[in-house]
Amino acid sequence: MATAGEFFRRHLSETVEVFDQSSSSGSQELHVLAVDDSHVDRKVIERLLKISSCKVTAVESGTRALQFLGLDGEQSSVGFDGLKVNLIMTDYSMPGMTGYELLKKIKESSAFREIPVVIMSSEKILPRIDRCLEEGAEEFIVKPVKLSDVKRLKDFLMRGEEEKNGEKGTNKRKRQDDYNFSLSPPSSSSPPPPPPPPPSSSSSVVDDLSSSLRPSSSILSPERPLKRPRL
Repeated sequence: MATAGEFFRRHLSETVEVFDQSSSSGSQELHVLAVDDSHVDRKVIERLLKISSCKVTAVESGTRALQFLGLDGEQSSVGFDGLKVNLIMTDYSMPGMTGYELLKKIKESSAFREIPVVIMSSEKILPRIDRCLEEGAEEFIVKPVKLSDVKRLKDFLMRGEEEKNGEKGTNKRKRQDDYNFSLSPPSSSSPPPPPPPPPSSSSSVVDDLSSSLRPSSSILSPERPLKRPRL
């Protein structure tokens, strides 16, 4: 008899297949995993994300989120290697597993630790906020979640993707330029530089200088006496 977890994964597999087929013809959108035990809050978040043109998978607990990601540790877990999750939004206060515990599980995973995690809560408790941010949460949002919050998160994710792609292209071009520069041979048509003039010895320089400053013999010779003319 199939367990509840296996039934949930089978249902998610079918959802993912429909999800991928419906998005193959359209433009690439961000996929958000929303986790909240409140049915009303979950529907509100799902609605806001869809208004912002995001794909949404909504689950009601941290355990369901781990099952969706394949992090529940069961051998019968269905792999979701082909499914890309761009953002995880989770409520903090949930029965069974809190949002903080879910955050720690995600950050401990080598496959999902780079996914941004946003914590939501109806209570603004500073020690709780600091603890989540120190554990690696991208942001802490106080409920009710507004459309401006979702749009800000989407813009942040889009800029991150663009910067990541831009840095890869820039580094690739830079490495190619360095490679071409290092292998470029020197031009054979340019004449070799002229050899430097031989250095003059210090004695010759002193001799030339002293000769130029030495007075002529005519100046140093005594004057001849004037002869009286004969009458």
